[in-house]
Amino acid sequence: MDLRQGIGYDLHRTVSGRPMIIGGVQIPCEFGLLGHSDADVLLHALCDALLGALALGDIGTHFPDTDPAYKGADSLGLLKKTMELVSAQGYSVLNIDANIIAEKPKLMPYKAQMSAVIANVLNIDCSQVSIKAKTNEGVDAIGRGEAIAAQVVVLLGK
Repeated sequence: MDLRQGIGYDLHRTVSGRPMIIGGVQIPCEFGLLGHSDADVLLHALCDALLGALALGDIGTHFPDTDPAYKGADSLGLLKKTMELVSAQGYSVLNIDANIIAEKPKLMPYKAQMSAVIANVLNIDCSQVSIKAKTNEGVDAIGRGEAIAAQVVVLLGK
């Protein structure tokens, strides 16, 4: 079996007046994330990991923030398009391991729903999607609540 591994990272600033969407799930919160699209930090990192595993560039290459077509884009749609690129190369997702780093909102109640949404889009089982929520213990911009980040590692097989 041909295996490929990819890693993705993303970070978005927190702002008032925008919805908080992480992992394709809208989370009740007094602030959201700033970005050209819906700013789904987890799905953006996942797209980068998938693209990186096959040396296909990054999310900015395929869905540039300079393109008005992606203004306010639903990141689930970006993930679907990214998975089409992966499938076209003959690969499938074997495993996803993700960290979301945020002081708030508390993400524990939403992790299972995020896994289910991602698994559904990628046509894999929820057991292949691990999502962990971490804090930065009050340190740096994330720790002060000024930003949220995500790290994702994927394993693809052919």
